[in-house]
Order: sequence, then structure tokens, then C-alpha cells
Amino acid sequence: MTAPALKVVDTRADAAAADAARDARAEALEQAAAETKTKGKSTKKTSKRASDGWDRFLVDIWITDLNFTEFGIYKRTRNRAKSRQFTSDMDIFGEIIENGERTGLFGYREEAWKKAQGMDKRLVFKLFTPNLGWRATMDLMIGRSLQQTIGARGLPVMTYSINTDDDNYIIYLERSANKWPFMPEHFSFFIIDGKGQPEFYRLKRAFINLGGDYALINQRGETVGYLDGKVLSIGGKWKGQIRAGADKRLMTVMKLFGAMMIFNGDCRRHMKRLYKGMLAGKIKPDLDRQEADLYMNPRRVR
Repeated sequence: MTAPALKVVDTRADAAAADAARDARAEALEQAAAETKTKGKSTKKTSKRASDGWDRFLVDIWITDLNFTEFGIYKRTRNRAKSRQFTSDMDIFGEIIENGERTGLFGYREEAWKKAQGMDKRLVFKLFTPNLGWRATMDLMIGRSLQQTIGARGLPVMTYSINTDDDNYIIYLERSANKWPFMPEHFSFFIIDGKGQPEFYRLKRAFINLGGDYALINQRGETVGYLDGKVLSIGGKWKGQIRAGADKRLMTVMKLFGAMMIFNGDCRRHMKRLYKGMLAGKIKPDLDRQEADLYMNPRRVR
């Protein structure tokens, strides 16, 4: 590449980085303003909101890749400059709406899911703020999922790891192997609180539903949340609600679970193919380096 061309590239890269810095500064100012505004609100208004007893959100999945977040010259370069979590193959596919406002965006690694094959094919998607600040990541754990599928003698059992920006623990969401044909599926997970105590939850799919409806049930058998899939939607929409005052991470898990629904069927078929391919000797077990790191012994000698 000639010197003038390199100079042009450097200039454009500097411009993209500057734009990203301005966006990050704007996001910080908006967050500070929002916190100040919240502190200044009267207790009467807060009590009115809490009297309903539920916090609500909407997971809205888009039907096209042409969206405001990625469309435009150098847009992807600027997005990567905003967050290291926004990889070169990241594709934004949906948003979170709360109280009529966009509060989050979903993106997934397109090359790792659509273009990879066999053991290299894995689902990784992330939750960002509207300005692409990282909030959470959800990974399909191929090794653990395949292990569970073998134990269930071919019934696809997926395990997902969830890493949030405000937690010291990894949350593992897993499909139950106790599944009869034509019967509702179940998922389970637990969250460790600040005192080191686990709280267990189960997501139960409704027996009769068309859009993908789930109820969130705690360890005491109480229903503390819902996920209601909209039947007539092209991309996909899930209305969620959870008891007010619940753990913030619980809300994050519900949002990620709603976004995962559009991949749910493909993940089951993927694990089924891996299981059959391994039994036939056509697939050699191998793990992605990033996934292998999640299995490493934290007490190992370094």
C-alpha cells in the first residue's frame, strides 16, 4: 500500500476512534444524568410504580441485517472501537424495550454460528447497552452439551454459560434431559447471592402455546416471572415480566433466554447432528479455545 493510501487509512481510523470516544462520553453523560434524575424523583412516584408488582420488558428480534447500529461507512470499525466485546463478526439482531425506550441490543457471532461446521459451530451472543457497552454474554457450551446429550442417549441437552457485567459467578442455564415426546421442555439455573447462597430457578414451557411461552418458577414452587411469545411476528417478539425488586441478574437471564428462543430449534438440531456424527466416527471431538478456557481448573499451578 502506498504512503498516501496509508495516510488516508490512518486518518479514517483516527476519525472512527474519535467518533467512538465521543459516543462513549455521551453515554457516560446520559447515564449520570439519568442517575441524577432518578435520585431527584419523589418517593410517591416510585411507590406507584412498585404497586403493580412487576417489571416488564420486550425482546424484539429484527428480520433484516440492515439496521441503524451497523449500517453506514466505517460503522463496524466504530462499534469495535466502542467495545472490545464487539468482535469483527458480530451481527446485531434485536433489541430490548423497557417503558417504551430501547435499553439494550443483542448481537451474535455470525461466523461462529452460520459459517462454521461440526465442533467449531457454536452460538455466542451478547447483550449491549444502546451505545454498545457490554452487559452480558451467553455461550452454547458444546463440550458440556454433547456430554449431556450422550448421557440422555441422543436427546439434545444444551448447556449455556451466562457471564454478566455485575456478577462474580458464571450462571449455567441447562435444558432438562427429563423430556418425553410432545411434552413441554424445561430449563434450569441458579444464581449465587452476595452471601454465597444459591437460589434455584426453573423455566417451564406452557403445555399449549404457539409463540414460545414460559413460566419462571423459583425453588419454592412459586411463579415469579413469565415470557410470552407473540404468535404473529416475523422476526420474533417475547414479552417478559418478573416480580419487582428481583435480582438484577435474574432479569438479565430472562432477557437472554428470550433472545435465545430464535436459536433454540437450531441448537437442538446441531447437538443431534454432533451426537450422531460422533457415534458414526465422522466427527472428531474438539473444543474451541475460548470454550476450553471456561473448563480450566481455577486452582491449577500457573
